[in-house]
Amino acid sequence: MSITRKVKVGDRFIGEGESVYVIAEIGINHNGSLDVAKKLIDGAAFSGADAVKFQKRTPELCVPRDQWEIQRDTPWGRMTYIDYRHKVEFNEEQYAEIDRYCKEKGIHWFASPWDEAAVDFLEKFEPVVYKMASASLTDNELLKKVKSTGKPVMLSTGMSTMEQVEAAIELVGTENLLLAQSTSTYPCKLEELNLKVIDTFKSKYPGVPIGYSGHETGLAPTFAAVALGASFIERHITVDRAMWGSDQAASVEIMGFFRLVSNIRDIEKSLGDGVKKVFDSELGSIKKLRRAK
Repeated sequence: MSITRKVKVGDRFIGEGESVYVIAEIGINHNGSLDVAKKLIDGAAFSGADAVKFQKRTPELCVPRDQWEIQRDTPWGRMTYIDYRHKVEFNEEQYAEIDRYCKEKGIHWFASPWDEAAVDFLEKFEPVVYKMASASLTDNELLKKVKSTGKPVMLSTGMSTMEQVEAAIELVGTENLLLAQSTSTYPCKLEELNLKVIDTFKSKYPGVPIGYSGHETGLAPTFAAVALGASFIERHITVDRAMWGSDQAASVEIMGFFRLVSNIRDIEKSLGDGVKKVFDSELGSIKKLRRAK
């Protein structure tokens, strides 16, 4: 008999028997603008999402030294890659405003730290969970740092073998773990989403809430993930898929996100409890239509 485990995230629980926890990933779709970030927070709250998620990097630690001076075309003109990375990072004052604004809107916020200094930065805001990007799954020192905070760990598994996933879980443990199937292609082909890995993870790690972090265009695969039993869902949100930025094309615009959450809630209601029964609403049909008892 499998253990049913729930993970407490802020004032919510994620796991079997709970409503699907929906994360609107802002990531860097704000393009360095606090105003755009607030519009995306507004859109996520309007849609009924449970949380918004950002990314936090210390550029000098995350960008290889030989890439610092590479010139890049950006919305701010041509500049070095290291300068661009600084442009899309929010500072402590800006995150303090994000923290205030999300509390005002009644929505959780957290971020994916890409380096150990980013964990120290985010700890100032007492995040409800740490989301580890797929790219960080093999970064043992970063995983140890996040585990040391005592916060729940949400682990994405894109670009990873099962052996790499097992090694990461061995390091962080299964207590307070949330595990997500993901494929790190932006946007991702339908035939590479591999949603059945949700079942594989559920069998391998009974009691660990399993979720889905999707980068496809469209919404149908995300609905399928919910039907397969995903306890949490993460999709990128944007104000306009045509905006500048590498993640925009695989993102969902605000009205699409509203439909996403609304349809997830409908799917949850329709899945039921798995016990075959006759509903009171069927009694009239039995009387009218059934010939033999």
